[in-house]
Amino acid sequence: MTVRRLIIFIVMMMLGQASYAWAQDSEASSEYLIKAGYIYNFAKLVEWPATAFAQPDSPIVIGIVGNDPFGPIIDKVLEGKKVNGHPFLIKRLKPTADVKECQILFIGSSLGSHVADTIRLTRGTPILTISEIPGFADRGGIINLTLEQNKVRFEVNVDAAKEADLNISSRLLVLAKVIQQSGDGRKTE
Repeated sequence: MTVRRLIIFIVMMMLGQASYAWAQDSEASSEYLIKAGYIYNFAKLVEWPATAFAQPDSPIVIGIVGNDPFGPIIDKVLEGKKVNGHPFLIKRLKPTADVKECQILFIGSSLGSHVADTIRLTRGTPILTISEIPGFADRGGIINLTLEQNKVRFEVNVDAAKEADLNISSRLLVLAKVIQQSGDGRKTE
């Protein structure tokens, strides 16, 4: 192989890898665009108690704790939108932050080993907890975003929602895989 052909081959390989990396980034971006849209729709289909907001026009605070897989996507999706007169405010929080100022808390996968602690911090408060950590709803989180056959799906733990004093619309539940505890403490679907 001549030097010129070798250089062309190397450049072609680099371009191929770059386009493959771009395609992967594009897939991840579209996944999180869909997930950001889900979060917006969850906000429209969940009813918080009046005590969850200081004022009738207080923002719906979305806290993102742990790694932030959305980047600027969620900010762009929610920019200028309101639900029942409440605008959105996105906060990126440190794991040690007080999460009780949020109405929605997205728990990043980097907190997988500490998810039980984070759920415990929110227990009994009107915070809609959302994550993509496998088994999140089974462990007491409210909404678990999953990927099934390259489609975003979600599970809802209705008992955790009741404990948080959140009323989840039947329009949302009909689309979800419902997780709940039976009277004897076992999980049912």
